[in-house]
Amino acid sequence: MIDARIIKELKQTLGAERVLDSPVDRVAYSYDATWAEALPDVVVLPLSTAEVSATLRIAHRERIAVVPRGAASGLSGGAVPIMGGICLCLTRMNRILEINPEELVAVVQPGVVNMDLQQAVGRYGLFFPPDPASWDMATLGGNVAENAGGPRCLKYGVTKDYVLGLEVVLADGSVMRTGGRTIKNVTGYDLTGLIIGSEGTLGVVTEITLKLLPKPAARSTVLAIFDHIEAACQAVNRVITSGVLPLTTELMDGDCIRAVQRQRDYGLPEDADAVLLIDVEGWPEALQREVDLVQAACEAAGARAVHCAHGEAEAERLWAARRAISPALAELGDKLGEDIAVPRSRIPEMVMRIRAIGRKFDLRTPIFGHIGDGNLHPYLICDRSDAAMMARVRQAAEEIFLAAIELGGTLSGEHGIGLAKRDYLERALDPVARAQMLRLKRLFDPHNILNPGKLFAETETASAP
Repeated sequence: MIDARIIKELKQTLGAERVLDSPVDRVAYSYDATWAEALPDVVVLPLSTAEVSATLRIAHRERIAVVPRGAASGLSGGAVPIMGGICLCLTRMNRILEINPEELVAVVQPGVVNMDLQQAVGRYGLFFPPDPASWDMATLGGNVAENAGGPRCLKYGVTKDYVLGLEVVLADGSVMRTGGRTIKNVTGYDLTGLIIGSEGTLGVVTEITLKLLPKPAARSTVLAIFDHIEAACQAVNRVITSGVLPLTTELMDGDCIRAVQRQRDYGLPEDADAVLLIDVEGWPEALQREVDLVQAACEAAGARAVHCAHGEAEAERLWAARRAISPALAELGDKLGEDIAVPRSRIPEMVMRIRAIGRKFDLRTPIFGHIGDGNLHPYLICDRSDAAMMARVRQAAEEIFLAAIELGGTLSGEHGIGLAKRDYLERALDPVARAQMLRLKRLFDPHNILNPGKLFAETETASAP
C-alpha cells in the first residue's frame, strides 16, 4: 500500500476531489475488458500535462508503479494495475485542441473518444481512418498505446500511420515532444513510432497530433455468402489481386452468423459456413466497376451468392451485425477473445488450424476478423467455473498462438500484448530485438514504474517505495 503521506501529497497537488483512495472508487479502476483484475492503491484524475508530470515526479521519487488508463476497453490486460500503485486515469483530459482542415491535422488530448473525433472532423468533410470496434468508447490515448486498427486498416493502415507527433511525460516527470505537423519528418530518431504501441511502458501520452483525410465521395457494401469458410478466405486474395483495394474485408463464420441472428434478424443466412462483408469506396463513376470485380472474384472462389446492399440503411444493417458479434457471442457462455495475424496467403490454413484446435480440446471456436490484412479474432467459448474446461482453454489458446507464429504471423494484430500474451513474447521476437527492447525499457524507465509487468514478464516487479 502507498504511504498516507504520499496520498496526502497527491491530493495537495491535484486537489482532493481528483485523487480517489476509497475501496469503492478503487474497485471501479481495477479491471479492463479482459478477465484480469487488480486493485490500485490510489486513482489520480489529471486535467493537464502539468498534473501528469507532477504525479510522475512523485511516483519516480518514491518508486511507485503507475498504470496509465483510458476507457479500459482494451483486450490484453494493459490497464490492470497488477502491482497496485497509482492508476493514472486520463479520461478527463478529453479536449479536441485543434482541427485544421487546411493542413488536415487535429490536435487532441488522450482522453478524447475515437468516435467523438470522427464526428467532429466529419463536419469538415474529413475522417480519421483507424476505427476499432470499440470506437464509441475507446480513447485516442489508448489507440496510440495499443496501435489500434479496425476494419478500415486494410486500405488505410493503423494508428501509427496517422500520428504525426506526440507530447509524452516520461517516468521522471520530464515532458518530451516528438514529431511535428508535417507528413515528412526524418529529423532524428523516430521517437513517435517508438512510443506508439508501447502500452504505457515508456511514457504517458498527454497530447496527440493526428493526420486526417478527406471523406471519400461514395461507398458500396457487398455481402458474399459461402458454404465453406476456406473459399471465403481464398476469395479475399482474389479480390485484391483483381486490382481492387477494398475499404474493408470482414469475415464472419457460421457460429458468429447464428449468434447475431439469434439477437435480431440482420438478414444473414444461418446455414452458411461463412460470409464476407466487403466495402469499396471512391468516386461514384468508378464504384460499380469495383463492385463488379468484387462479385466476380467471390463467385470465382465459390461464393453461393453475392449481394450488393441497396442504400445506406441496408449497408448499416449488415455492419450492425458485424459490430454485434462480440456481445452476441457472450450469450453462448464465457468467452476468451484472441487476436492473431498471419500473412494473407496463410489465412485459410490458420482458420483450419483454429477449427482443428477447437475439436481437439472440445471447445467452440467462432472466428471473425479483418481478414484482408490477415487479422483474425478466434474466440474460445467456455465456462469459467469449470476448472477442467479452463485448463483446456489455456492449452487451446497457446496452440493458436504457436500456430500463428509457425505460419509466419504474430501474437497480436491490434489488441496488444499486455498481460495476456507476455509469456509467449520470447517465441515471437528475434532474441536480439527482444533484448534491445528491454534495454529501451530500462533507458526510459530505470526504476520500472511505468506499467510494470506488461509486455515483458521480466518487468513484473516494480521497485518498492
